[in-house]
Amino acid sequence: MSCGNPHDTDCREVLDRVYEYLDGEMTEIDIDKIRQHLVECSPCLSEYDLDVALKALVRRSCACESAPEELRAKIMVRITQVRLELG
Repeated sequence: MSCGNPHDTDCREVLDRVYEYLDGEMTEIDIDKIRQHLVECSPCLSEYDLDVALKALVRRSCACESAPEELRAKIMVRITQVRLELG
């Protein structure tokens, strides 16, 4: 996705990293870059708002249940693998 306007941070990068932003898993520099982009780019801000709503819905829907430990471990392994592949 691209809004067609030039930005210091590309729309694709913002949308690819939006969950890191939402979860507070970024450096302050990256947080500032994403925040600035969202101020400048209404299409990305709309996508961001959808992701915020989705996370809130999942949080409300899953609040009473915990994932089985085996599933949590598999997810953590996969997250680590993806980070290594991207890094």
